[in-house]
Amino acid sequence: MGMENYSAHQQKIIKRYYENIDQVAWQRLSELVADLYLAEGKKREKMWASAASFMQKLKVSQTRIDVILAKKDLEGLAKLVKELMDKE
Repeated sequence: MGMENYSAHQQKIIKRYYENIDQVAWQRLSELVADLYLAEGKKREKMWASAASFMQKLKVSQTRIDVILAKKDLEGLAKLVKELMDKE
């Protein structure tokens, strides 16, 4: 399924989304920090998996991702989000 199946308007929307994927991932990761603080059980585990995915999209070093995930370090994740925000 190529881009030719979409209208010109839809193609522009898709193109802008992928041009701004870093901002989208950063925004979602920052939202996950608050959500993780409140979450429990299986939902919390899914959120950590999502956080890992967003960190990879943002090209965070794999060692840092592994450290944050191993400890389930919410404070470390919040610091990372702040660092990413300062880069923007």
